[in-house]
Amino acid sequence: MAGEAGAVDQVRRIVELAGGVLGRDVIGAYLHGSSVLGGLRPASDVDVLVVSRRRMDERARHTLLDGLLRISGSGNQVRPVELTVVVQSEVRPWRYPPTCDFLYGEWLRGEYEAGLVPQPQPMPDLALLITMALSGDHPLTGLRPARVLNPVPRADLVRASVAGIPGLLDELDSDTRNVLLTLARIWTTLATGRIRSKDAAADWALARLPSEHRAVLGHARQLYLDCPYSEESWSGALRARVRPHVDHVLTEIDRLLTRTPRM
Repeated sequence: MAGEAGAVDQVRRIVELAGGVLGRDVIGAYLHGSSVLGGLRPASDVDVLVVSRRRMDERARHTLLDGLLRISGSGNQVRPVELTVVVQSEVRPWRYPPTCDFLYGEWLRGEYEAGLVPQPQPMPDLALLITMALSGDHPLTGLRPARVLNPVPRADLVRASVAGIPGLLDELDSDTRNVLLTLARIWTTLATGRIRSKDAAADWALARLPSEHRAVLGHARQLYLDCPYSEESWSGALRARVRPHVDHVLTEIDRLLTRTPRM
């Protein structure tokens, strides 16, 4: 897996690819995710948000997808890429749910290779991505993010944080580490209004968990810090404690939601 130097080169290739496809429609490209929340870990994606002036046509979608398939993922000896393209007029002025023009994620590679081409669709997660891009303030090209994007109201940040919980729970057995860390991040975001890195969110949650629920999250955190995605192992004893841990965290999330004003 590519290290930090490799990730820098990979980011450059992503920006060049997006710029080559979108041309003058690119307003700016911004890092978000682990890159701006404390640094890349062995299992971290390279997360880039591109803001464009208009939607892509089908030819551009195919070209961008074909290029990303060649510069993303372990099969290419590089990190997974998550590239999100949003049309500025879809998010400024801000409204919820926002619409994503194009999303590439390595978890969808099988569907891409079977013929799926990313299309515009509502994407609540854009609230989180935009918030991270604004706080990270790391333009790769173009204007600074505060000149391009509006801040996301806290109520919409909460809605976006919890919108993906059902999908996460569906993946609990197959992607245990990521699900546990993401739930910890949702919990801390609702409680503090801040989006933390996955390991920092785990630290925050571990300090507030009852002792019987700490080992599961502690193991997930250590896997995240030490191992790529392909190296995830759980003992039978720990695996048996995953669901009780999740139920406890969901209870804490629900408790916070009852205290959050609904919009």
